[in-house]
Amino acid sequence: MHQRHTDSIIGINWGSSNLRAYLIGIDGRRLDAYETPAGVALLQREGMAAAADAIRARWPDAGHAYAAGMIGSNVGWIDAGYVDCPAGVEAVALSLVPTRIGTLDVSIVPGMACVRPVDGAPDVLRGEETELLGLLSGGNIDLGAIVALPGTHTKWIQLIDGRVDSFMTSMSGELFDRLASAGLLASVLEGPGTPGAAFAEGVRAAANGPLGLGALLFGVRARMIRGALPRDQTSSFLRGLLVGAEIADALALFPSLKNASVPLVGSGPVNRLYQAALAELGIAARPTASPDAVVRGFSAIHAMAAAAH
Repeated sequence: MHQRHTDSIIGINWGSSNLRAYLIGIDGRRLDAYETPAGVALLQREGMAAAADAIRARWPDAGHAYAAGMIGSNVGWIDAGYVDCPAGVEAVALSLVPTRIGTLDVSIVPGMACVRPVDGAPDVLRGEETELLGLLSGGNIDLGAIVALPGTHTKWIQLIDGRVDSFMTSMSGELFDRLASAGLLASVLEGPGTPGAAFAEGVRAAANGPLGLGALLFGVRARMIRGALPRDQTSSFLRGLLVGAEIADALALFPSLKNASVPLVGSGPVNRLYQAALAELGIAARPTASPDAVVRGFSAIHAMAAAAH
């Protein structure tokens, strides 16, 4: 028998690979959660509708539903576009795109787009805005912080006055996955890669050394062949190289990062990697679990959208 939650809302973090849905109480607490490998990259429109129907059936009495992530992209259900930065929760809440997926009426959260002032290049994010807005609504963050959202495509975000000013995306997570699954390095890599001496050495080599990533990556194989790197440490060294190069890029874009205390929003293992890499370079970090930030973000968007109507 279903519990009645007529004052609750549904928040759906619907990415390329996975769907994570939350039933959120009027006080912002997570009441229930549901996860399934029903990402938009794996589904046709019928499959998306069926996934939405399952959510509605699980929480039939819930109030409004919101969805963020790739469901609002050009390969999702409907393209929800992007809010131009600088922007905060108000701009996102005022740009929601209402639609119906199967039996579920849902407001799609737009992504964010910026032009980085340092290099004049465009960048986009989708899905991470909800985590970020949740972090901001928690109230214990510097409104001028540099935030890192580590994952497959890590975001480094500059906040100014509590709004997203600009950001950088790094594909280091995807690069690790690709290098580990195919190509020259796949044959020498072992394990998922964890913090430790080899990881720290990789971080230093990429962040402080004279060579770029293209040369350093081949060195993973050369070091192992020449006995300078044990096989069971190759993945950790590679992860260190990738994250170290990424932090060097973030420092070039956001020089104040070197004196910052960085909020990290991601899963436990990846948060630990980034916290260790930042510590190796003398930068403090404060990890937050991604689901907690997502739930707070949906609550903040709902409150702002309700106030606007």
